[in-house]
Amino acid sequence: MVTVTQNVFVIAIAVASSLLFMTVLNRIWPREKRRAYNDLIGWQASTLGTTYAVILGFMLYTVWTSYGEADLNVDHEANALLDVYRLADGIPEPQRTHLKTQARSYADAVINRDWPEMSRNDELMESAAISTEMWNTVTSVRPTSSSEVTAQEDLRSELGSLSQHRLTRLLQSSARLPNVLWCVLLVGGVLTIVAACTFGAENVKLQTLQIFSFSLLVSLSLVAIADIHRPFHGLIHVSDSAFQRAEQNMQAR
Repeated sequence: MVTVTQNVFVIAIAVASSLLFMTVLNRIWPREKRRAYNDLIGWQASTLGTTYAVILGFMLYTVWTSYGEADLNVDHEANALLDVYRLADGIPEPQRTHLKTQARSYADAVINRDWPEMSRNDELMESAAISTEMWNTVTSVRPTSSSEVTAQEDLRSELGSLSQHRLTRLLQSSARLPNVLWCVLLVGGVLTIVAACTFGAENVKLQTLQIFSFSLLVSLSLVAIADIHRPFHGLIHVSDSAFQRAEQNMQAR
């Protein structure tokens, strides 16, 4: 989902549809006539509910873990960029100044270009070009001392780490839950709520409260999964704060 309003709208539709189904079912198949089947309905509802709860809990855990991994990867990428900036002090001019300028440009491109482009599924061209320029700058260094040789090797290592974390970020940005899993989640939720509605309760107010609570919980869980499963899209997404901190540190030096 993109906005809080859309989330609330989807949840409200799901809850209202569940209550409407319960009302229609009570008119077509009165509760009094269903009570004779409560033992069978209760067993089926319990089995469905338990199975769906396991699936839902597993999917919530999976998408939250993926979100955390994406957030951590962004921190690693920003730290690698900051290390490149600092290690540039060990190489001679003019590569030193060029590399520092390119590192600052990379941070600016990630913040002002990559994040908006990832949310639109666009190709990230500017940061890729700057990354290539940094590699060219480092490989063009002709070290004249052992310290410069060490600095060049360290820079190659950090640029390799930067490139790897950038590639991981791109893969995480384009990743999404397969349609078959969404089908399992949606169909499972519908079947579970339908099974709960068929139970022949004696108190209609209590049944209404139960269906309301159950459908609210299921729809909230599904909306949460939809908001989190793509770490760089939607309402809940990984922040670019790590690169903002790196940019501030580079500007301070």
